[in-house]
Amino acid sequence: MHKGAVNMNYKFNQNRQCEFFPCHEMKNEEDFNCLFCYCPLYMLGKDCGGNIHYTAGGVKDCSKCILPHVKDVGYDHVQKKMMTVIERVMDEHAKEKYGKDILTKDK
Repeated sequence: MHKGAVNMNYKFNQNRQCEFFPCHEMKNEEDFNCLFCYCPLYMLGKDCGGNIHYTAGGVKDCSKCILPHVKDVGYDHVQKKMMTVIERVMDEHAKEKYGKDILTKDK
């Protein structure tokens, strides 16, 4: 990280020209963060931490979730949850390559 990153502007991006802006209803549109336009936590299913539900057909519905879009909250939440994503990918890779979980230490 750049040592001069005092304002942390990298945590917030808004695109009012987007034809979908805002893609979720929010009280204050000024705080709507477009940085995670497509949530990187979708693959975590119910463990993403957002306000989600599953349709009758088993599809994850995030239409009521604004967590990744909340200024000053969403970025930090996604960054914390990305460790879970990394661990799951590493475990899946280990299962394929070695036949065991490396993080849960299966034998």
